[in-house]
Amino acid sequence: MASAKLPLRTLSSGRLCGRAMLEGKKYVVRALTRDVTQPKAQVLRDLGAEVVKGDLNDKASVEAALKGAYGAFLVTNSWDHFSKEKEVCQASTFVPQGKVVADVAKSQGLKHVVYSGLENVKRLTNGKLEVLHFDGKGEVEEYFWSIAYFENFLGPLKPVKASDGDYYTLALPMGDVPMDGISVADIGAVVCSIFNSPEEFVGKAVGLSAEALTIQQYADVLSKGLGKEITPEAYQKLEFPGAKEMANMCRFYQMKPDRDIQLTHRLNPKVKSFSQFISENQAALKSS
Repeated sequence: MASAKLPLRTLSSGRLCGRAMLEGKKYVVRALTRDVTQPKAQVLRDLGAEVVKGDLNDKASVEAALKGAYGAFLVTNSWDHFSKEKEVCQASTFVPQGKVVADVAKSQGLKHVVYSGLENVKRLTNGKLEVLHFDGKGEVEEYFWSIAYFENFLGPLKPVKASDGDYYTLALPMGDVPMDGISVADIGAVVCSIFNSPEEFVGKAVGLSAEALTIQQYADVLSKGLGKEITPEAYQKLEFPGAKEMANMCRFYQMKPDRDIQLTHRLNPKVKSFSQFISENQAALKSS
């Protein structure tokens, strides 16, 4: 049985990846979390993981977590601190999360590191667009050498009920350009497949997507789930923190970044479509 150390924070993709690897019974998993008493950490412990206290901002704890590891799965959370600099490079008293793990992985001789990254939009568009939560992960990915999650439609991208209650609005400025998506729950099996085939994937970037739908198609699926009509809405008119960044993210998606639906389905044959995902999450969608 191989030993794979999994840096786990309180993020769904890290936790679900750990669960998938444990259920596959091929790897011994060590999960890194800032709070070993949280219920989500206990779930992994009950499944057989070694759960250790640590933080991606603390190099010593990262070194301890990766000691003797074959490989690691890394996901950083830019929404935790809203700082590109904290995610990728030294700034003030911040420690560079992504680069710390990359440096430690290299110094300890890990054979395989799977990093959950995104494109560096600012570089790819020559500075025309800036999407900080993409750019930070993109810089880390470049140093080492994504995508819309369906779950976002149950949270920050959840349809908003109109004042008269007769319809909902889905605010994403994508026009008729399809947007790739995948459920966080399906990423774990993909990561396991990648770990199982290092000769094919080491040194390569894999763009995941269960399917690509237009915003109207997403709206149609959500309409069936809610039992109410959903209409797309002009996003730029909305005023809330992060609106400009989200709008730029959609503009970048309109440039059709590299995503491989066929490869995603090969890596995880059970990956869900958006329609299947919504069907299984009716209660969360309809909750206020």
